[in-house]
Amino acid sequence: MVSFDFDAAVVGAGAVGLACGYALARRGQSVVVLEAGARFGEGVSSRNSEVIHGGLYYPTGSLKARLCVTGRRALYAFLEAHDVAFRRCGKLVVFNGPEELARMDGLLAQARTNDVEGIAPLTADQARSLEPELRCDAALISPESGIFDSHGYMLALVGEIEAHGGALALSTPFERAEALPGGGWSVLAGGADPTRLSARCLVTAPGLGAQAVAALIDGFPAGSIPAAHFGKGVYFRLAGRAPFDRLIYPPPIPGALGTHYRRDLGGQAVFGPDLEFVPAPDYSVDPGRAREFAAYIRKFWPGLPDGALQPDYAGVRPKLHGPGEPQPDFRIDGPEAHGLEGLVALFGIESPGLTSSLAIGEEVAGRLGL
Repeated sequence: MVSFDFDAAVVGAGAVGLACGYALARRGQSVVVLEAGARFGEGVSSRNSEVIHGGLYYPTGSLKARLCVTGRRALYAFLEAHDVAFRRCGKLVVFNGPEELARMDGLLAQARTNDVEGIAPLTADQARSLEPELRCDAALISPESGIFDSHGYMLALVGEIEAHGGALALSTPFERAEALPGGGWSVLAGGADPTRLSARCLVTAPGLGAQAVAALIDGFPAGSIPAAHFGKGVYFRLAGRAPFDRLIYPPPIPGALGTHYRRDLGGQAVFGPDLEFVPAPDYSVDPGRAREFAAYIRKFWPGLPDGALQPDYAGVRPKLHGPGEPQPDFRIDGPEAHGLEGLVALFGIESPGLTSSLAIGEEVAGRLGL
């Protein structure tokens, strides 16, 4: 019988990689999570809206539709059990003007098809009775949407992995992997103390680095690695009182959910992200974008004071489509996609990846036969 250092090696210690490690560890697998950075969750997982998505928008039968709803239900239970801060504040999707109103029935039908609980249409008066400063012609309410402490969530996942005998290896970049005769993987991990380890299974979930990591796996067919695109989004924080308790979203835009509002766990109002395709990750925020943001926000909040938006932070999403192209589904590629046994490679895990993370972990474990 072949002996391995670990049952599973996971590449990437963002929310999704840690959730994969947790799903495997709770099945009794010995797990090591390899992270190139000095801390976990410093990539995509630390530069997002921290929104718990209801699962309204995603196409019928897609991984996003299924894993978002399943993941959201599991996430609330996990946060409560681990005393991680969250607020099930609900969300209003607001519609202004004939063009947006024409999309409302389709979004409502899709949400119900996706088994999103509590979704309902509201008149303008009903929406304003919930949020008096809101302007809209109609709205959809999603009571299961919310916000949470994503860092606290990832810290709890690390704790669970370690409690089940697993390990998190920081400052340990993935260098290369090759299949072993008879099954399993030999993995070279770099950093200040390079090492080679063996694992029966390999999972790659490095977010923005997914394509680069796949290219370092011996035998991974180049034609199975999707093109990488980087979708940058910036955020602006409001100087002043938060105007709404609930999340406020416009209808989705091509390629993203659109610039939205949230009141964070500290009580401050944040708007964003927008979407700009960039050639490489870039986290700068141009203060001049505030004027464009303000014009967009005033469609649903005409009371936004002049000069109240302050540049905050930016995030970059790992997209599988470019400008003007339809937004594809998550890619969770097992041997049926790349022909390599004992390997699951994740690509394009952007929104709603954070909400879906626990369900993604379960999906990965299932595809490994565990």
